[in-house]
Amino acid sequence: MFFDPPREIPARLLTRLPDHLRRLERTEWADANRGGAPVDSFLEGPAFDAQGRLYVTDIPNGRIFRIEDDHWTEIAAYAGWPNGLKVQPDGDLLITDYRHGLIRIAPETGAAAAVLQTVNSESFKGLNDLTLHDDESVIFTDQGQTGLQDPSGRVWRLHKDGRIDRLLSNGPSPNGLVLNTEQTHLYVAMTRSCEVWRFALRPDAIVAKAQCFARVPPGLVGPDGLAMDAHDRLFIANPGHGCVWVIDPHGKPLYRVQSSHGRMTTNCALTPDGRNLVITESETGSILIAEIPPP
Repeated sequence: MFFDPPREIPARLLTRLPDHLRRLERTEWADANRGGAPVDSFLEGPAFDAQGRLYVTDIPNGRIFRIEDDHWTEIAAYAGWPNGLKVQPDGDLLITDYRHGLIRIAPETGAAAAVLQTVNSESFKGLNDLTLHDDESVIFTDQGQTGLQDPSGRVWRLHKDGRIDRLLSNGPSPNGLVLNTEQTHLYVAMTRSCEVWRFALRPDAIVAKAQCFARVPPGLVGPDGLAMDAHDRLFIANPGHGCVWVIDPHGKPLYRVQSSHGRMTTNCALTPDGRNLVITESETGSILIAEIPPP
């Protein structure tokens, strides 16, 4: 390290998945990702709607929850593995589903519809997360089981008119992704190499000079979900170390937001006012919150 140690910021419990909504079961997802150990939930994909309501996904049980204050509402349940979630301008939820590709869910009815399931008839490896561009394109990661043994994870961009670009095809487990505030550059978490890549996002989909923007300490799990605030500070959820790293626009570590409940800090999102960070902690089925100092 060539920087001063990042300042620690404690996170506190905001809310937790109520006991009556937990399903402690051994599932196919648990067999593949948790060594067969039963899990009651695995929260991901935090996102706020225009009314300030928080949505999260529950991967192994195929559920979508809306959280208002401390009240959890199951708005959808289906035979899928939903991971990343974003709220579209029209209020619908766009979700990257490991089994079904890119899907849309109407939050008021729970009805699901396919958006993109294949590219040229070829199935995805397993979608993970997504981000939305102001031009109405959707950028998403195709992670599957890629890693250092198979650096073939992909990053795709789906345009409003249906055109699709393959931006990357050599990712060692591409996971969370986020745009900078001007939407000129894309940041992608590469979980198995413990890196976050950065590259310019061009209209012609030509990617050049992809750069390692940040690294997290090695361990059991690398970076997962990403978020960006209005000051171009990057937030990196790191379940391997039970924290979220905060990096300045030049790549300098600023803060470490430390979990207060469990180590599985899978994803994060800024509150609508930009002052606080909410974090999905999937080991305990909790939502954490931390106040982020201004620049």
